[in-house]
Amino acid sequence: MAVFKINNVEMVGISACVPKYQESNWDYELLSESEKKLLINTTGIENRRIAQNGVTTSDLCYTSALALLKKLKWNPNEIELIVFVSQSPDYYLPATSIIMQDRLGLPKTTMAFDINLGCSGYIYGLSVISSLISTTKIKKALLLAGDVSSFSINKKDKSTFPLFGDGATVTALGYSDNCAPMHFNLQSDGSGHQAIIIPDGGLRNPLNDGSFVEKQIEKGIVRSRRNLKLEGMDIFNFSLREVAPNINKLIEFANEDIDSYNYFVMHQANKIMNESIRKKLKIDKEKTPYSMRKYGNTSSASIPLTIVSELKNDVEHTRKKFILSGFGVGLSWASVLLTTNNLTCTEVLEYE
Repeated sequence: MAVFKINNVEMVGISACVPKYQESNWDYELLSESEKKLLINTTGIENRRIAQNGVTTSDLCYTSALALLKKLKWNPNEIELIVFVSQSPDYYLPATSIIMQDRLGLPKTTMAFDINLGCSGYIYGLSVISSLISTTKIKKALLLAGDVSSFSINKKDKSTFPLFGDGATVTALGYSDNCAPMHFNLQSDGSGHQAIIIPDGGLRNPLNDGSFVEKQIEKGIVRSRRNLKLEGMDIFNFSLREVAPNINKLIEFANEDIDSYNYFVMHQANKIMNESIRKKLKIDKEKTPYSMRKYGNTSSASIPLTIVSELKNDVEHTRKKFILSGFGVGLSWASVLLTTNNLTCTEVLEYE
């Protein structure tokens, strides 16, 4: 089990950006009024931000990064590491992180690479970038995380279309001798990879004439093999089975008291599922913020977006202890215990 501690890494700031255009699930024509009410009450998702044609995850990250660098008064020339976590890169190759190094005006000495992960991606990305910072004593680094999931969603598929929104975040981190350690627990189970999948487009199933042919799976569910497929009950059962034990193991490893943590921020996938996890862990409702009503499931952006959206005013001038947990596509799940001190946050930015 990948349970470990990372020392001397401080989370300095977070920014978030979403597209200005939004869609409401109350306007989704494939659902009756009673179905809309049931969907919103169970998933917690009412509105979603949708990127318009040509807007990429990196565009949202770029806007986030500029705002955060300005607020932190960081010189781009001093940034030594950039990591991009997403399942919607600009290109098949090259890596989007390397394009962002140039676009943000970072020096050629900057280390840059991508990580292809979704729901658990923020925690995995945080563990990778923090490990590098800790071992190399890098003073300034950026973790970019987000997705434009709408690109792969079929509007005729009521099992996916009302759930996913687009968004991206940037987290600033750096080496510090005077900060609390981070504790991580990272897990995976590839036997469940079919539960969330885009079947065509990779080397296993290259794009072909049939990849974009739409088929009716059942009433209200129409998609092609280039569209995202989601087995909701499989993900629900997996999350209820695995997430709470993952966090309990982490708490035990860190020799901590779960009640001492100020906030428990989960991947924003489904409110009933998340509430079931919260109750299993016996964490107070007031400690568990949600942003899914406004933004939907924003993949690897959902945890930092929630912090910026819901907790900005509380975390900017105080010391806070967080439990963060991401779970889903892969199957993959991960949690981290961390402490912030006067965490700088931007407002949630809108991309025109």
